[in-house]
Amino acid sequence: MEIEIYADVVCPWCYIGKRRLEQALEAYDGEVTVRYRPFQLDPSPVPEPRPLVDAMAAKFGGPDRVRQMFGQVTEVAAQVGLKLDFDRAVAANTFDAHRLVAWATDRGRAAETVDALYRAHFTDGVDVGSRDALAALAAEVGLDGAEARRFLDSGERVAELSDELATARQIGVTSVPTFVLAGRYAVTGAQEPETLLAALAEVDRREAEAD
Repeated sequence: MEIEIYADVVCPWCYIGKRRLEQALEAYDGEVTVRYRPFQLDPSPVPEPRPLVDAMAAKFGGPDRVRQMFGQVTEVAAQVGLKLDFDRAVAANTFDAHRLVAWATDRGRAAETVDALYRAHFTDGVDVGSRDALAALAAEVGLDGAEARRFLDSGERVAELSDELATARQIGVTSVPTFVLAGRYAVTGAQEPETLLAALAEVDRREAEAD
């Protein structure tokens, strides 16, 4: 079964959803191919790096409200073994990060690159909108950092990624994570592993009946 994950690398629920899917797949006995599809929570440019708390405060009622929200999601993340440090997180436009994932996918390092991006943003306080930082992350997962930087500085995958982002909207993806199973069935949100496992079983049943 193919599982397409629409997600953004600065979305904490996407990070949690990915980990919960991995937990579900540990108990799933079918064969799975996971593909990472791009989505941007906010496509606005970020001219200068700034603390995420400050960037979010204007949108969500001030820093106290933002810290309350972050505290809640941090607790949920900890339950699946993820450490989120929002005090270090830096606001970033993720267009180039998604380009890097596409580039890494061609080289068989998609999952490792996505994990590195989540960890960089949520744990290490790395600006994932920086091409220097992205090239360094590529090197961390065993890819050629210099080649990654040349790719990011080129125009490669820019038009393609723009089309993919538009396609996500056109097919009705409005929130992330969204998991598309077997190209036809969508599961939205960072569902519990048991829910995801049940969805996988149900899709298997429907696909078998269709055959």
